[in-house]
Amino acid sequence: MTAPTVQAFINFSTGPSFAQAMILDTGILDTNILADAAAVIVDVSNLINAISIQRGRNAQADQFQAGTLSLRILDQNGDFNPQNVSGPYYNSLNPMVKVLITATSLNVTYPLFSGFITNYLTTQPNESIETLAYTTIQAVDAMRLVQMAQITTVAGSTAGDLTSTRIGLILDQISWPASMREIETGLSTVQANPNTAITALSAAQKCELVEFGAFYVDASGSFVFKNRTTTSTSVSGTPRVFNDNGTNLPYFNADWVLNDVLVYNQASVTRTGGTAQTVVNAPSVTKYFAHSYNQTATMFSSDADALQYAQAYIASRAETSIRCDSLILDLYYPNAAMVLAALELDFFDPVTVSTTQPGGSILTKTLQVFGVNYQITPNSWKQNFTTLEAIIDSFILDYSELDDATSILSY
Repeated sequence: MTAPTVQAFINFSTGPSFAQAMILDTGILDTNILADAAAVIVDVSNLINAISIQRGRNAQADQFQAGTLSLRILDQNGDFNPQNVSGPYYNSLNPMVKVLITATSLNVTYPLFSGFITNYLTTQPNESIETLAYTTIQAVDAMRLVQMAQITTVAGSTAGDLTSTRIGLILDQISWPASMREIETGLSTVQANPNTAITALSAAQKCELVEFGAFYVDASGSFVFKNRTTTSTSVSGTPRVFNDNGTNLPYFNADWVLNDVLVYNQASVTRTGGTAQTVVNAPSVTKYFAHSYNQTATMFSSDADALQYAQAYIASRAETSIRCDSLILDLYYPNAAMVLAALELDFFDPVTVSTTQPGGSILTKTLQVFGVNYQITPNSWKQNFTTLEAIIDSFILDYSELDDATSILSY
């Protein structure tokens, strides 16, 4: 089993789509996009010197962050120097040009990153024995675009919108293509849009919070919204099992940690126009000291909803246990099943990790994938999955079970 083949493409077409254009009466339906001219797409795969990709969720902020890419390519002719007037891409090397990274294994191609270039950094080491010149292309995914787009009104929105409906309307407001969205139906409602200036990202993340859901950009460049059924431990699917004893999928390294970083035992949640709803887990405060969580100007439809959210949040985080913080795979390791898992695993997919300790004891935990980091060169491929416990525990998935605050405070 060989390592996957990595590809890098620069797409100079305008608009958010990463697909090749489909001229009328040509192209592939459901693959290409309709346009009046083919996109200028440059394959720089043979020039790759190093790739670094970071995508995932910030556990402490409880939000997915913008994905980032650093693509270092050999640039002996200065083709990717924006000031090279004789270069083939002169006047095309602008910020927000699209870049796509993929990997192919066993004739199947998987997206690793789709984003927009923010910087071209040209370097040539002065003291290098070899006269090699490199250009490092830095890029971010579409989360940066919704962060830069400010909105005030959300056309078509109304009090009582489902979280998923409101997120769809927010994406409509910034004219994001419907074909580049994967939105699950929400289970919670939000209040009327306040019609105040806010970034599209902040507006969507307010819905994400109300839902106990997830809002992010996937590796193909589409916006994804997951409801709280998906983000709970009740997620369906059989975990991929990794261990160090040779019976399941191998791994390069697993980092185990026991700390209080994710502990929260007192919360104050206030909706816009409402009063603060507070919850305290006294046994957890006694055990770990006070770890406070505060949210203001939230979009909950009622104070009761805000209280239930605070109760659920503290119920899920009042205790902690050892967890596998990251799982590192070496894709140059000759194991076909492990390579397939590395390319197929996505956010919220379950994994079980086991590590044998001195003395024969075993650390083992089933968690969800929440982030991925690629470090790729022509001769190496390390892939680090960030793993965490679910955003919300499945036993409190139904908010109706939280009507009795006393039961939560004694959890």
